[in-house]
Amino acid sequence: MSAPAASIIIVAYNSAAHLGPCLRSLVATCCDTCEIIVVENASPDTAATAALVAQFPQVRLITSLDNVGFAAGCNLGAQHATAPYLVFLNPDTVVEAGWLPALLAPLKRDPTIGMTTGQLLLLHQPDTINACGLVSHITGLTLCRGMGLPRGSFPSEQEVNAVSGAVCAIRRELFGALGGFDATYFTYVEDTDLSWRVRLAGYRCVYLPGAIVYHDYALRFGPRKTFYQERNRAMLLLKHLRAPTFVVYWPVLLLGELISWGFVLLREPHRCANKLRAYAWIVQHWRQVQHARRATQAMRRISDRVLLAALSPHLDMLQTGGGPLMRLAQDIIAYGSTALQRLTLAIVRW
Repeated sequence: MSAPAASIIIVAYNSAAHLGPCLRSLVATCCDTCEIIVVENASPDTAATAALVAQFPQVRLITSLDNVGFAAGCNLGAQHATAPYLVFLNPDTVVEAGWLPALLAPLKRDPTIGMTTGQLLLLHQPDTINACGLVSHITGLTLCRGMGLPRGSFPSEQEVNAVSGAVCAIRRELFGALGGFDATYFTYVEDTDLSWRVRLAGYRCVYLPGAIVYHDYALRFGPRKTFYQERNRAMLLLKHLRAPTFVVYWPVLLLGELISWGFVLLREPHRCANKLRAYAWIVQHWRQVQHARRATQAMRRISDRVLLAALSPHLDMLQTGGGPLMRLAQDIIAYGSTALQRLTLAIVRW
């Protein structure tokens, strides 16, 4: 058997109900050219996942002794991968024929491209976009690019400032050089963090419309989601921006806090303590944050100015709910963000 062209890594946690359709679609479209690795993340349905994977002799099962989170689970799968390209895929996805060649082609032809992502469509609304990459706001808040728009709204290959962890590809060599996903994140924002590190190292992240994947997605608010999102957003900014930038960037950081506090108080007032826990974690683990920051800064090949210029002043808040109040808030935030981004770029030359 020839060496695989790509290693497809799926991290499963309570995913037995979704994993079957995912694996069947993979076996039907690319099992002859890739290896498929499922990382079972010590979930309650481990036995069911193992029994399901056993039905697919082409699939390798790696079992973690603990639930190490999505980021570390991806890293564990990458340690067992043998192909030159790593593809990370959610277990609740179904792939369309031709998705893998489309996802890998730019990585093979252009050494300046570091990561790729595909056209992620809603499984139960296949004419509707889930994400065509991600949009990173200047505050570090990140949302799905194109969520809710019609399929094909982004018909051409485009550079994006972050990829979606639900479907993305990277060279195994670059993944190793960057240290993989940051396992500290556990879940949420880890795809944005890796995308920013790819960009900081001088590479580009690219969206491919022909890499079509269907995702059984629904917006959910778990008991710890705010904690992970806000702690990881703080980590993202602290790791990537140079110290002088923070002197200039405080109005943007304040805007980010106003947005996040407003969302928490409006949508999850009973869980607002998670915001405070995020602050506390950063303070308590400051040495760990500084260590991660030094490692990230050591790979820098572009300036903060270039990094910040690629971020978006637009935040699609309607993804989290509609209504006149949300539309007004979105317009006000866009106006303020645009002004703050222009002001920042007028000052930051480093």
